[in-house]
Amino acid sequence: MNFSQIATGRQSCRNFEKDRPIEKEKLSAILEAGRLAPSACNGQPYHFTMCIGESAKAVAKATQGMGMNHFTDDAAAMLVLSEKPYCRSAGVGAKLKKNDYRSIDIGIAAAYLTAEAQAQGVASCILGWLDDSKLRKICGLDGAARLVIALGYAKEGDPLRKKKRKSADELITWKE
Repeated sequence: MNFSQIATGRQSCRNFEKDRPIEKEKLSAILEAGRLAPSACNGQPYHFTMCIGESAKAVAKATQGMGMNHFTDDAAAMLVLSEKPYCRSAGVGAKLKKNDYRSIDIGIAAAYLTAEAQAQGVASCILGWLDDSKLRKICGLDGAARLVIALGYAKEGDPLRKKKRKSADELITWKE
């Protein structure tokens, strides 16, 4: 599978097969892709907490405030991305350039994690609606929870939806 196939085939899954665990080898491959993601000054200002079993169910509940994300009850695993301190050089750069490199780095890691999930045949959904204080307790985090990625196998027959994206003309400018 090449990257274009991964990008075209990956979508936010909200229809997981209930009670179908993901093989540990696949979860390990997903985590390794995230570990290899680029980050400012190679500082990797994040931590990944892979939750399966009862901890996944607890994390799912922490993403369901105000009636949101009930589909996560059927996810086989919940991956929590939490924030860690900058390395010294990235921290200096962030202050000097007034840029939040941690958020950028966490976003890049999420892209790598979900791309590898797709390559492994595992569906995913990136969630920003979460209860940080609950996730800190469940996962024993010392930094803020920034994203949660629901992982599982999509139910058979779950259709690939047409991508709703801006046109290339709206999104891309070429300069010579």
